[in-house]
Amino acid sequence: MNRIPSSSDFDPQLAALLPALEGYVPRGMTLAQLEHFRTLSRVTRQDLIGDAEVTCVDHCIQGHQGAEIEVSVIARKDHSVPGPAVFHIHGGGMVMGTRFAGAKALVDWALRHDAVCVTVEYRLAPEHPAPTLVEDCYAGLVWMAARAAELRFDPDQLVIFGGSGGGGLAAGTTLLARDRKGPRLLGQLLQCPMLDDRNETESAQRYDGVGIWDRTSNLTAWRAVLGERCGGPDVSPYSAPARATDLRGLPPTFIDVGGAETFRDEAIAYARGILAAGGECELHVWGGAFHGFYDIAPQSDLARACIAARDGWLGRMFARRAK
Repeated sequence: MNRIPSSSDFDPQLAALLPALEGYVPRGMTLAQLEHFRTLSRVTRQDLIGDAEVTCVDHCIQGHQGAEIEVSVIARKDHSVPGPAVFHIHGGGMVMGTRFAGAKALVDWALRHDAVCVTVEYRLAPEHPAPTLVEDCYAGLVWMAARAAELRFDPDQLVIFGGSGGGGLAAGTTLLARDRKGPRLLGQLLQCPMLDDRNETESAQRYDGVGIWDRTSNLTAWRAVLGERCGGPDVSPYSAPARATDLRGLPPTFIDVGGAETFRDEAIAYARGILAAGGECELHVWGGAFHGFYDIAPQSDLARACIAARDGWLGRMFARRAK
């Protein structure tokens, strides 16, 4: 019998934070609590940008079935020469969050790499179940790629990035781009990605009632996204990428995940699938880390190592295509 997980599963620096996070993180979340956690997860433009030397310009674009959605373009104030670009999909279990959530890295990359970054306000479940979420994200990617000249970036240096639910949507959007012969991606960067609606892995069953995002919250979110199809045979790999049976032809991939979180095993399986299909994938499993630790505890030793590994990979991707 597996040992019941506890705070001892976590790195000491991270475990010390858990008591103070009680009630503020969506552990054991039910649909009745969703509005509460949506309020807590709202990040504003000012929260993200502050006094950074970047611009943030909004655009209204057509999402799935012609509905209007927003994207924001973040770039260095002195940006002029086309170069790297990042398309960002925010996290929040596909049921909460805004396009500014988890986007601090975009500001950093705009300043460090002179990257043009676009972040998309896809519509959320359960109000907008699958396939709306991933189709909104794909529409945002197509919009961005078609405006490379206008936004002043190199279309051959475009990387897709997402964390948590946004990581799953980034993986699904990448599959759509491959299968529809859409925008070519230089790479996909998936942090703690939410990939599998079935919740059958050892880690999905183990981490319930502990950490930041647990089995109960995950089931709540997937049922909001997929409804009665959740866990059944008729789930599209674009909505739940762990369902994909063909992982050939994907761009170079970076995946990382906490060693003590629900998504651990599905992230490992996805990385292995890409490698088995002949693709390129760099995988990091951060021992003792709970979900989203790099955003929640960025000053911890584990988060510093994680962010350095992520940013190092991205820099290497950009360098491959630098002119």
